[in-house]
Amino acid sequence: MTGPDRTVRTVLALGSNLGDRMAMLQGAVDALFEPPGLTLVAVSPVYETAPVGGPDQGPYLNAVVVADTVFGPELLLERTQGAEEAFERVRDVRWGPRTLDVDIITYGDLTSDDPRLQLPHPRAHERAFVLRPWFDVAPDAVLPGRGAVRDLLAGVGDQELSRRDDLVLRVSA
Repeated sequence: MTGPDRTVRTVLALGSNLGDRMAMLQGAVDALFEPPGLTLVAVSPVYETAPVGGPDQGPYLNAVVVADTVFGPELLLERTQGAEEAFERVRDVRWGPRTLDVDIITYGDLTSDDPRLQLPHPRAHERAFVLRPWFDVAPDAVLPGRGAVRDLLAGVGDQELSRRDDLVLRVSA
């Protein structure tokens, strides 16, 4: 993978189920967008969701941000992992509880089987906590190789999630 010669649209999914979950999500937005390199296109409503897979754990707060970036995929991955590290993300248990999770869902229409960064995200099409907030901000979105987000939502209708209109993520201008 190499850097772009142009701006690339990316979709990032945010999640937290440890500590002050909303503060973790807001901190992720701040860490991602305050330094140069990412330009916000849209930020979704926040959803409270039941965990999918992994050990028994508490509910998550989730959101999706759509952004334009001048970063190549590797630099974008470094930015997202830096945000996770700033909030003491621990990777002891796969799909375990976490202070912060920032996943790159899409990077333009790039596909990659690189184990370090698979694109598009290999399980995004199975996760209502990604698809529902993404649909809210981009109803015509398409997950490369899988189809329209609106159609994919029908396949995950049994997953528990509720929109939290009392929680709003803000991006500094």
